[in-house]
Amino acid sequence: MSRITINDIQVEVFKDATILDAAKEVGIYIPTLCHLDLEQFNIENKAGSCRICMVDVDTNGRKKMMPACCTPVEEGMVVKTNTPEVVEVRRTVLQLLLSDHPFECLTCPKSLDCELQALAKKFGIYEVTCTGKMSTYEIDHSSKSIKRDLSKCIMCRRCETVCTTMQTVGVLSGFGRGFKAVVAPPEMEPLTESVCVFCGQCVNACPTAALTEINYISDVWKAINNPNKKVIVQTAPAVRVGIGEEFGLPAGTEATGMLTAGLRRLGFDAVFDTNFSADLTIMEEAHELIERVKKNENLPILTSCCPGWINFLEFQFPELLNIPSTCKSPQQMFGAIAKSYYAEKIGVKPEDMVVVSIMPCLAKKYEASREEFIKDGITDVDYVLTTRELAQMLKEAGINLDKLKDEEYDNPLGESSGAAVIFGASGGVLEAALRTAYEWITKKTLGNVNFKDVRGMEGVKEATVDIDGLKVNVAVTSGLGNARKILTKIKKGEANYHAIEIMACPGGCLNGGGQPYIHGDTSILDKRLKAIYSIDESKVIRKSHENPYIKKLYDEFLIEPGSHKSHDLLHTQYFKKNK
Repeated sequence: MSRITINDIQVEVFKDATILDAAKEVGIYIPTLCHLDLEQFNIENKAGSCRICMVDVDTNGRKKMMPACCTPVEEGMVVKTNTPEVVEVRRTVLQLLLSDHPFECLTCPKSLDCELQALAKKFGIYEVTCTGKMSTYEIDHSSKSIKRDLSKCIMCRRCETVCTTMQTVGVLSGFGRGFKAVVAPPEMEPLTESVCVFCGQCVNACPTAALTEINYISDVWKAINNPNKKVIVQTAPAVRVGIGEEFGLPAGTEATGMLTAGLRRLGFDAVFDTNFSADLTIMEEAHELIERVKKNENLPILTSCCPGWINFLEFQFPELLNIPSTCKSPQQMFGAIAKSYYAEKIGVKPEDMVVVSIMPCLAKKYEASREEFIKDGITDVDYVLTTRELAQMLKEAGINLDKLKDEEYDNPLGESSGAAVIFGASGGVLEAALRTAYEWITKKTLGNVNFKDVRGMEGVKEATVDIDGLKVNVAVTSGLGNARKILTKIKKGEANYHAIEIMACPGGCLNGGGQPYIHGDTSILDKRLKAIYSIDESKVIRKSHENPYIKKLYDEFLIEPGSHKSHDLLHTQYFKKNK
């Protein structure tokens, strides 16, 4: 331990702590921009690049200005965080950052959510005194998911940390020197020409609007207001435990009923639940798991619900393309069923139906545009909006979510089980599959449906499940850095698993790249997680194969899991992508 003094307050901290850590211990605020602390995922960005956190440090009589976020404490150190000199240095740094930043706050997608804007307000900067040349770059709209505007990059390198250290994708790094330095893909190439998987964690980490989602709100409004189109919407499991934060509700508020009511008021012709197709996914995936275990081939089976991790596999581990489940994601299954089974039921041509998805994820935008999900010119899913974009639409329409009375989803694509809602948390897909696989294999009723060993925010979880004497080895991983470790073991023949769930985002979809920003406060994720399992516990039906509308779908249309029709509509294939 080291004992230091901050603003005349003594504090004792571990020797590897920084001045910023010590200040937090005694409740002293030091502003930061480049610092990103995701302790829950063992990620911390200590770039020290923005210099907003400068403090006055006296170490054994040697005085100097030091960045608090990356300066380790020393025994006897005396720190001042609010002297006139310190405040002036911070104001100067802010002025320099603002002098090379576009003045587009009124039209910026991060307006009122921008950390640079918030600091300028906090320091009372109402005019920019530094003038000179400003950086200009062409905006990268190349992908269907992420917009990159380097004129707003402040070189904090937080995106680089999550892309390279946490996700191990390695697309973003420092490029150029001096005034022209930015964080970008190699040779400033567009994201679509890189190995970007569009997980969106860089967007969540960015303090400004250098990285944001591609916005489809105007397209959805046009569709809703087109009298010749039947516009339906589906909502992903994690959206209902995140969207309340955009309306001032406590983190982890379960907003399913309010969400459904709000979507109706926006003008959607029918409001459905992605949880329905999550149950459908389990029917197909559990059937596939059982078949592979029986034949002892193409094991371990890997879940395929997350398009970000599928992109990662296609780029980084193409030799393993034979082992993921061939099931489409719940989003794409919903679109395929909506434009076939449901369209037929209500007498609407598939080309006259518009399917909108509300997702916690940016990779879902990319997924909806993949060629294999377009058949005879008809896409499974037409538009994907993030949780943040939906909140923007509701506010634009003057709809205050927390003032609405709860409403139910429409049927037949709105009924779901508790197994479906836990898809929003890391471990949920595997747990849902185990609930069904157990009963299908044993022909017995599963009393305790809670497989708690696969739950939680840990990056890698392992368990052995006893299915009436059959020992099934399973693993759950979230965050692509952790996925790389598991996939490398499989590649080397060192893994002894039957099934593995992989999610690109740490903690799963509840921490997706399209969820409300948490600004480093990972305790919010724990609250979202708790809410998801609370919904599961409250459900009367907690197994996917007991969903009555799923049974009806097979009776009337799909016949059985794994049927020819199921494969035609609900399954896909994967492709090697060149780096």
